[in-house]
Amino acid sequence: MNKNITMRDIANQLGVSSVTVSKALNDKEGVSDELKERIKQLASELGYRVNMAAKTMREGLTYNIGVIIPERFTGPDQSFYLRVYQEISKSLEATGYYGILHILSSSDEEGLLLPRIYYDRKVDGFIVLGQINKSYIEVIENIEQPKLFLDFYDEHSSIDSVVTDNFYGAYELTNYLIQQGHREIAYVGNLYSTSSIQDRFLGYYKSLLEHHVHLEPKWIINDRDEQGTYIDIELPSPLPTAFVCNCDQVAYSVVQKLKLMGHRVPEDCSVVGFDNDIYATLTEPHLTTIDVNINQMAQTAVQSLLRQINHPDVRFGRLVVKGEIIYRDSVKTLNPAATSE
Repeated sequence: MNKNITMRDIANQLGVSSVTVSKALNDKEGVSDELKERIKQLASELGYRVNMAAKTMREGLTYNIGVIIPERFTGPDQSFYLRVYQEISKSLEATGYYGILHILSSSDEEGLLLPRIYYDRKVDGFIVLGQINKSYIEVIENIEQPKLFLDFYDEHSSIDSVVTDNFYGAYELTNYLIQQGHREIAYVGNLYSTSSIQDRFLGYYKSLLEHHVHLEPKWIINDRDEQGTYIDIELPSPLPTAFVCNCDQVAYSVVQKLKLMGHRVPEDCSVVGFDNDIYATLTEPHLTTIDVNINQMAQTAVQSLLRQINHPDVRFGRLVVKGEIIYRDSVKTLNPAATSE
């Protein structure tokens, strides 16, 4: 269109007031959900754009959200968190906000240095995506802007978090292996590295306990150091019949290592992962894994943080987003009768 569309234009077409249009576009109370949707749909069709400069001056907000990702989660072999950031950006834009990505370097994390966008007052809140160290958590806890942890949590109950259902996902994967006749099942992941790895281990262990399956200590296998850097995985001897890996990238590495040792997957060893990322289908055979609902996690995080910005006293604690098992070809049935029990 040749002219700039205004709220009055939208109001005139729908026969409502400009105040009603303003409330709807800003998700304020006083307008029904049905009318809000009609107003937003018409605004989109007409090409309405918010004057962000005027809105910022009027409301004292920047309409930017800082998204902090630790450097160790952004390397050339890391794709998961960048996919999550893309979904966060899309969710933010749909609400009139923008995401400013800050890669937290290892030196800044160790030196407890906050991003420049914090000191320059460029954002209204922060989403911390990926586990940071304990000392840096304390620094984040003390900033005045609303903040939220995504894909991890910590004992600091004052910081809300959104996570996938790590515990139940690993529990269900291990149940599935046991249903396929497996009783010698290893877990691959450093239990001291992240809350996600810990919760996945606990889900795995709960399944073993419920089925009276003994856990061999040598079947808890490290995949990284406590800083999150991957290390060479040392597989036990003799091998278990199955491996529950804390993520698809680690499962890919386990499969490659098994093949180098002359073992076949799944004929000799079954392997399952977690995340359903690119490594799940790069692995041959393709991995049985947990599909993490990245879109839902991003939307939940954005909605929750914006609610904090609009209502500073609101707290929601920890929100869990459910995943689902994706069944592929990396698991062998050892006891066909077990699947019918």
